[in-house]
Amino acid sequence: MSDREISRVEHTVEVDAPAADVYRLLAEIENWPRLFHPTIHVEHVERGEHTERIRIWATANGEAKSWTSRRRLSPEDLRIDFRQEVSTPPVAAMGGAWIIEPVSDRTCRVRLLHDYRAVDDDAEGLAWIDRAVDRNSRSELAALKASAEMVVGASDDLLLSFQDSVRIDGSAKDVYDFLDQANHWTERLPHVAKVELTEDTPGLQVLTMETLAKDGSAHTTSSVRVCFPHRRIVYKQTVVPALMTLHTGYWLLEEDDEGVLATSQHTVVINVENIAAVLGDRAGVAEARQYVQGALSANSRATLGYAKDHAERRA
Repeated sequence: MSDREISRVEHTVEVDAPAADVYRLLAEIENWPRLFHPTIHVEHVERGEHTERIRIWATANGEAKSWTSRRRLSPEDLRIDFRQEVSTPPVAAMGGAWIIEPVSDRTCRVRLLHDYRAVDDDAEGLAWIDRAVDRNSRSELAALKASAEMVVGASDDLLLSFQDSVRIDGSAKDVYDFLDQANHWTERLPHVAKVELTEDTPGLQVLTMETLAKDGSAHTTSSVRVCFPHRRIVYKQTVVPALMTLHTGYWLLEEDDEGVLATSQHTVVINVENIAAVLGDRAGVAEARQYVQGALSANSRATLGYAKDHAERRA
């Protein structure tokens, strides 16, 4: 591969936070879906002391993509090198590095480097990658800056995580099929008014639906879902209701001798700016938390209830 075939770009941002704290945010992949808007889900495939293989599901130019990367962690140099092991067309190869450079005890500069090549060095494919890398890099650096500069604990009340579970006397496969086949939800779930499901890549779904709340209001949301038959479906909403800036979650199915324990989990960040418009001038964060958890739990419990009926009829 000649240098002419490789595109090299760099994006930078100044961050008012210690370099070591910024490095830690980047090194810990578990929270990437909350930190980076394009990231849907990340998990370890292999993990060593300073090297790891990770699987990433993310959006690029509005399309859902997945790839496997190798990372080398260098905490002493405040550097993380990455290289895609399995890329998704039109990307033929991609790698780069996060480099954190201390400016002072309390500030640093973050450099995000990429090098990449398109399949068959196609000009149209390369232009697509250029746009995706530029958009995602700017988004990731802005999100990293905002998270790193956030005062510790200042926004803890905006983060909400909870789950609902139900026991099902049936098989995990039947429960999974009910949750996986969201294209049938308008027929099966009273709170779902409209639904559109696409799955161009097996196990990677884009789901847009309109749901009805208890008060009769309708909310349109879009999600990217990563499906792991017949155990788990992980998702992230790319279009969220007005009271949220973030919504991620998963459906987890744990099968044992007594049947299945089915769990719905949600992680939400409250959108403070929209509280008054949605709940009135007297409402605050506490009321927003209560409203959001109530609405999401009601829908989750309803879905689990119908999934339970579906699976137990088949048992």
